[in-house]
Amino acid sequence: MIFSGNRMGRIVLAGLIGAAIMLPASLASAQAVDPTSRESVLRDPHMPVLGNPNGDITIVEYYDYQCPYCKKVSSDLDKVVKEDGRIRLILKDWPILGSPSPYAARLVLATKYQGKYEAAHYALIGKIGRLTESVIEETLAGAGIDVAKAKSDLENHKTEIEALLGRNNAQAEAFGFQGTPSFIVGTFRIPTTLTAEQFKLAIADARARAKADKAKK
Repeated sequence: MIFSGNRMGRIVLAGLIGAAIMLPASLASAQAVDPTSRESVLRDPHMPVLGNPNGDITIVEYYDYQCPYCKKVSSDLDKVVKEDGRIRLILKDWPILGSPSPYAARLVLATKYQGKYEAAHYALIGKIGRLTESVIEETLAGAGIDVAKAKSDLENHKTEIEALLGRNNAQAEAFGFQGTPSFIVGTFRIPTTLTAEQFKLAIADARARAKADKAKK
């Protein structure tokens, strides 16, 4: 039997969504020792913010540029974020699928220094087919990225970028994620991909949870 509608959507979502995560309170700064602190997960100053920077709910995605499921979910998530208008979107590279995933992650992160992170990300996440270092560079160049500058910025900011990727990995492992894509929606842990409708349900639940938590204070 085929089910549809919100009721079935919530039943399916209940089987996918993890319990609300208890992120530790903010420590002295985003450079806190604990990479899973609330600040590190939701407000790492070295991680670009897409969507609405002042949104009331944050979605964090852990992804790999070679992950076909990450590529498939990207358009749905982007559409939901744009339609909602009140979501902070944080895209955290978790390059776990072998070469050249780490190179792709590092180079795209380096494009933020020329103000092209969003264009670089969507160009590469939308690239179909096998990635190689040359394909990565050609794809970024085709999206208007100065690849030579990105390489130079990558070298100049290597320590910072490596530290960021280290925090992303520590978070993904601490949350028990087994692969990409995996998400944090509000304070809910979701270790798998979702449909557009399921994202909307998760967002609604996250807002309800946030409202309830605020009422308790």
